[in-house]
Amino acid sequence: MTTTFVILNCAVLLLVIIGLYIMQKKHISFSKRVFTALGIGIILGFILQFAYGADSEIVTTTTDWFNIVGNGYVKFLQMIVMPLVFISILSAFTRLKLSSNIGKISVLIIGILLGTTAVAAVVGIATSFAFNLEAVQIEQGEAELERAAQLEEQQGGIEGQTLPQQIVELLPANPFLDFTGARPTSTIAVVIFAAFIGMAYLGVKRKQPEQAEWFSKFVEAIYAIVMRAVTLILRLTPYGVLAIMARTVATSDLGAILSLGKFVVASYVALIVMFLIHMLLLTLTGLNPVTYLKKAFPVLTFAFTARSSAGALPLNIKTQKSLGVPDGIANFAGSFGLSIGQNGCAGIYPAMLAIMIAPTMNINPLSPSFLASVVVIVAISSFGVAGVGGGATFAALLVLSALNLPVGLAGLLISIEPLIDMGRTAVNVSGSMTSGIITSKLTKEIDVNAYNDRSNQIEAEAHI
Repeated sequence: MTTTFVILNCAVLLLVIIGLYIMQKKHISFSKRVFTALGIGIILGFILQFAYGADSEIVTTTTDWFNIVGNGYVKFLQMIVMPLVFISILSAFTRLKLSSNIGKISVLIIGILLGTTAVAAVVGIATSFAFNLEAVQIEQGEAELERAAQLEEQQGGIEGQTLPQQIVELLPANPFLDFTGARPTSTIAVVIFAAFIGMAYLGVKRKQPEQAEWFSKFVEAIYAIVMRAVTLILRLTPYGVLAIMARTVATSDLGAILSLGKFVVASYVALIVMFLIHMLLLTLTGLNPVTYLKKAFPVLTFAFTARSSAGALPLNIKTQKSLGVPDGIANFAGSFGLSIGQNGCAGIYPAMLAIMIAPTMNINPLSPSFLASVVVIVAISSFGVAGVGGGATFAALLVLSALNLPVGLAGLLISIEPLIDMGRTAVNVSGSMTSGIITSKLTKEIDVNAYNDRSNQIEAEAHI
């Protein structure tokens, strides 16, 4: 009987997938297909949970089959991240306009990313106090305890390292190993390796222009192919979102989610505040934030549903270009934003956890020295946070370890991670785009007319 129900459940998923494919053939917009998949996935998950129970064998087996679609989509995203980051950084160097002031541009982008992450940490701290969040308020179930054990095991590779040692770990001793994503810091290592190759290209361009021109064309060809591969993967987004949401809702402890409702609300309040700060920064540089909001909406919507900053990179870059940002700066800002200064995952989230967990170790979270330590450590630790699922967890491990706080308590939030991660990813992408736009404005390379031209808006479905 179990097998019969599993086949029936999989058949329902297959029918929905066929329906989404028909919507695609009828040229229904990408955003509508993704949100349709999101809604149907949630409904299907609730039906499975209430019909069979979250811990039933039927649900366990069914979601195992669903994972072929859901986890398959995630693995494809993970597959393309390193090639995408590498070629995006490298292609930024082959853009002629960046050759004269590339150092200034890089420093500005990284500085803005780190600065906004520090601000995000302050926002996370303030929100935690405003909502009176404490880890002791959260009950530990079986799933939470299991997650805590996993985090403590992951901490083994980080614990005991000094800050200088952690910085050295960012460097690519073996770039081919880092292309496999073997280390938690592999993403930033690939960025550094790509930057070295890019600087070598600039040197060759001055002394051997013919070879540099050949290399530039080669890079552009690879860039076009990688971007096309990304597009093919992104077309799978509605199906991946459908399966992931169905599995997540079907296997979640709804009681735990309700009990953690205050943390979910607090997290989204912090994320909204940070997004408003992005728009305030644009206003202070003399740009219209409403124009930014309208043009950025498609890519932010995609990031929210797909939960992948890396997957959103092509749309991120194209959106920046529609806002008047030069090619090179757009590539730098988008790529750096995947591994440096993610405002949501590496800023707000670990800061909130630190404030929640501190009282359990008899640390006064209102202590100025503790608060200053949290902000500084969050900003520094934001280097190397991957742009695909798990980045927020790694950021939390780094911050909590540096503050000598127990990482296991971070596992208490496992049941609501997917809910928060959607908002965090959108804020991450907004932060990287903001850094590109502000850098372009400060270096006077932005095309203000293109920024203000609201007819020049990127539609996600036009590129996927």
